[in-house]
Amino acid sequence: MAQTMRAAVLGGGPGKLAVEDVPVPEVGDGEVLVEIDLCGVCGSDLHMVLDGWGRQGSWEGHEWVGRIAATGNAVTKWKVGDAVVGGPSVRCGECEPCRAGRPSLCLARDTPGAAPDHGAFATYKLTGEAEVLPMPEGLDPRAAALAEPLAVALHGIHQGKVKPGDRVMVMGAGPIGALTIAALRAMGVDDVKCSEPTEIRRDVAVAVGATQVVHPDELHVPSIAEPGLVVDGAVDVVLECSGHGRAMEAGLAQCKRGGMLVLVGAGMAQPKFDPNRILLNEVVITGAFTYDKDGFTEALALLAGGKMPVDALLEPGSVGLDGLLDAMRGLAGGEIAGKVLVKP
Repeated sequence: MAQTMRAAVLGGGPGKLAVEDVPVPEVGDGEVLVEIDLCGVCGSDLHMVLDGWGRQGSWEGHEWVGRIAATGNAVTKWKVGDAVVGGPSVRCGECEPCRAGRPSLCLARDTPGAAPDHGAFATYKLTGEAEVLPMPEGLDPRAAALAEPLAVALHGIHQGKVKPGDRVMVMGAGPIGALTIAALRAMGVDDVKCSEPTEIRRDVAVAVGATQVVHPDELHVPSIAEPGLVVDGAVDVVLECSGHGRAMEAGLAQCKRGGMLVLVGAGMAQPKFDPNRILLNEVVITGAFTYDKDGFTEALALLAGGKMPVDALLEPGSVGLDGLLDAMRGLAGGEIAGKVLVKP
């Protein structure tokens, strides 16, 4: 095996990214080295690169599929050549949230972005043997690359306790919003409204199953003088997937009395919620961080079942590491609507 590999390495500051030759990581006893086939670009990757959140010298990428290239001495589950999908990080399994089946809240987890990450925007990815899943038989690797973001979308849906017959609004039709819409429809939810400012993403929302798509300016957001007002068309659950503060505020206003607002998208623009609206209407606001305990298994089963509109969710083809930064800028600027796949 070669001693070096290519990786899209973060520089010191926003938008600083360069493809460099770096050492191929050494494989420990309980680890596997995966040759990356495809890796999706996540909204958090945009923050790490374009907003400068990431650590200099690291590289991102956590929505990946590939093949086992080498195994550690203690690994018995995998062999070289096995097709795999990147799975969830192993949690402690002992803290109160883990024992309650909520590994996303593990008390031993790292703060996202606090430590340098060596992700899958590279030729190879080193990971623990328990943090990969087998590629389902017959599943297209392009579809399998959606497993991680789909698991995120499903966690938001489950946090909202959404069920068939509910009226749902999805704020934002970026990759997570579009996956949320598609998953809701695949799960039998027939009334899914979407709010999205960009035309190209409104088209995606329709393509993946939204039953109504509106521009955010069309939403009625009651003033602070009318906190108890229920807007026309209020919904049972709002899934806020954009991470924008104003969208969160508008989402709260779309909830019926006793409804729920689930914050799925991460962002820096903080909302200003009217506490009296929450109080008078008994609206529940909660967050959705990463995945359910069995989120990847559910996501892969949904993708393998053929109910997800994969082609409408993905951008055609793929980009190389050299085209990653331009793709990120296109996604951030709203010029690219679907999930971008990188082929290192």
